[in-house]
Amino acid sequence: YKDNNKDTVLKIYASTPDKASDYISPLLSFAAQHIPKNKHQETPLYILCTAGMRVLPESQQEALLEDLRTDIPVNFNFLFSDSHVEVISGKQEGVYAWIGINFVLGRFNHVEDEHEAVVEVQVPGSDQQETLVRKRTAGVLDMGGVSTQIAYEVPKTVSFASPQQEEIAKNLLAEFNLGCDAHRTEHVYRVYVSTFLGFGGNAARQRYEENLISTTQIQNKLLVQHQGESADSPILDPCLPADLQDEVGPQDQRVHLRGTGDFDRCRLLLQPFLNRTNDTNTSLNGVYQPPIDFTNSQFYGFSEFYYCTEDVLRMGGDYNSTKYSNAAKSYCATQWKTLKERFDRGLYASHADQHRLKYQCFKSAWMYEVLHSGFAFPAAYENLRTALLVYDKEVQWTLGAILYRTRFLPLRDIQQESLKGSHSRWHRSFSFMNNHYLFLACFLVVVLSILLYLLRLRRIHNRSALLRSASSSVKWLEEGLGSPDLPVTL
Repeated sequence: YKDNNKDTVLKIYASTPDKASDYISPLLSFAAQHIPKNKHQETPLYILCTAGMRVLPESQQEALLEDLRTDIPVNFNFLFSDSHVEVISGKQEGVYAWIGINFVLGRFNHVEDEHEAVVEVQVPGSDQQETLVRKRTAGVLDMGGVSTQIAYEVPKTVSFASPQQEEIAKNLLAEFNLGCDAHRTEHVYRVYVSTFLGFGGNAARQRYEENLISTTQIQNKLLVQHQGESADSPILDPCLPADLQDEVGPQDQRVHLRGTGDFDRCRLLLQPFLNRTNDTNTSLNGVYQPPIDFTNSQFYGFSEFYYCTEDVLRMGGDYNSTKYSNAAKSYCATQWKTLKERFDRGLYASHADQHRLKYQCFKSAWMYEVLHSGFAFPAAYENLRTALLVYDKEVQWTLGAILYRTRFLPLRDIQQESLKGSHSRWHRSFSFMNNHYLFLACFLVVVLSILLYLLRLRRIHNRSALLRSASSSVKWLEEGLGSPDLPVTL
């Protein structure tokens, strides 16, 4: 919602999902306060659940969703139905993020500037391979702590190396219409989305350390040595800043490390963790990835792509692989003592902490390898921009979700949907009445029925009396006027 042309946003983080409606109620109350009351019934409400819900058992998911479906209509009057609550897939979440970013960038507008970058698109689903020219959309790269995601438009019809690859691709390609008419094709998009669990910055470091511990233990047993068991004989780790001392592993398997700060060596050690294969058109973990036209494309990198370039290297924005790798090499090779001194003097980003300093060398190398070896971006690629905000806005997948969900919602249907919602709310509210209210209602119905019955009896009795009176009058007339000697004029 916009208040004075500013987005009105409230975020709440729930620690336990036992009573979902209790946690979401403050959010809805916040929305209800900022949306005019006479617009509530025209305001669609969607509750879409992501990764945290996806990991729960299906029975627990359904119980939480039913709690929301039941409680929300009782307390709020938004345009809301049972189908507005669901758990969405990682693919849907990626599509929504792609839609949100491109909407903010204005990439769904019709081409007006002749200098605007365009792309030729083969419209998905058209039998005649219809082509059109429209604005080039931006792809999205997002690396969190646990997972990494990529999403971008595939403008051309794709071919597959095998039937198996085609079957896998069906789960990674989404085709949808963002136009205002389902029969128009100007805004039909084909988008590739893939999420890689375990390929986020922190998860990758954990996998790297687990492998380091396992390899050290095996070598110590084979060579009958005690490398890494104390600070006096540490394992040399090229992915940590020079001379940084660290301990990793569980208490009974502690391994001591000392950083050597060798960026290029670190990159080489990380390549096996990408799990690349020799198959064509594949990326991380051997997952299918349709070709990218690197000569006519643009990407935005978020989260770790931005933090790695900006927090300590101070070069967020337009990405240049040569400048980035040189800055990363310099950082890694700098003595840990010097890095801490710079940190204490406030030379790094305000939100950077010692955890960032400690693992910046590793994450710099990991980001580089994911981008250039995993997703196969050329080192000379110059159309990637790392960012925290887009046009000073924090773009969330939720923006794309509401745009997608309401793209075909005509105003004339709001009233009908509202009536359906009202009936649903009345039904749910009635089902939650206390027993004495239900009893009172039944009692009133019975009393009203008796009164109506008595009134009907009274009307029947009065009608009978009138009929008897009328009958007597007719008989009297017949007796008084019945003589044949008297003329009768009617």
